[in-house]
Amino acid sequence: MKTLFIFGLGYSASHFARQAMAKGWRVIGTSREENPIKGVETIFFDGQEKIENFAQRLEQVTHILHSIPPHKETGDCVFNLHGEELEKLPNLQWMGYLSTTGVYGNADGAMVDENSLRAPSSARSQARKKAEDCWLGTNLPIHIFRLAGIYGLGRSIFDQVRSGRARAIDKPNHVFSRIHIDDIAGVLWASIAKPKVGAAYNLCDDEACEPVKVLAYACDLMGRGMLPIKSFEEAAKIMSPMALTFWQDNKQVDNTKIKQELGYELIHPDYKEGLNAIWAQENKDV
Repeated sequence: MKTLFIFGLGYSASHFARQAMAKGWRVIGTSREENPIKGVETIFFDGQEKIENFAQRLEQVTHILHSIPPHKETGDCVFNLHGEELEKLPNLQWMGYLSTTGVYGNADGAMVDENSLRAPSSARSQARKKAEDCWLGTNLPIHIFRLAGIYGLGRSIFDQVRSGRARAIDKPNHVFSRIHIDDIAGVLWASIAKPKVGAAYNLCDDEACEPVKVLAYACDLMGRGMLPIKSFEEAAKIMSPMALTFWQDNKQVDNTKIKQELGYELIHPDYKEGLNAIWAQENKDV
């Protein structure tokens, strides 16, 4: 039986876990919560202490997905605590590490691909680069997935508007790339079907754009008026340091490699199609 072990049952990994179970896979995952997903065998892991009987618990594991972000000071807890043990697993065929396109840093709006220089501009992204390098330096069947801004049902601009957290910020020609959770899972399955150890892939859709355009489209779908638009300079005055780091980098991300090397066709090739799908899901029973 195919057995998937997930480090960190977060938003994207949980979506993938449910798909794996639907395919008949056995799924084991770590969490700080007790049984967060029905059907997933859950192991408590807070990144501070080793998992007891680790080798025995993972002896039958064939695939691993690692989605726990590294700490900006202490690094990748999974690598630090279990990296050497993972290399000894007898049945492991594939391992995926969820990184971010933040490792490329700022490109002043230019296009970056998997061969571009990784020059992260924040401590958070610098930790991601270091974690990538750690995993690529092992003998594990590692695959790196650099994710753009993640969205999907339950985590979209619609939720931000409804909660009052959405902000209409105008910064002309400053673009962001996005990826729907359906396409994150889709690329992971494509990689499992066609593994290439040591490969790195950018996961994003075909249309990087300014966030204010996404917000305007969402408000239109919701039948609401557009929120008052503020300039970035004005909005930045009350932004948290964390929020400001998201506006440090301006780049377009090339996704050609997932299409050519993995033969992957995006389910949601742009934000409009992705938001239309979420809106339809949200309103299917209305």
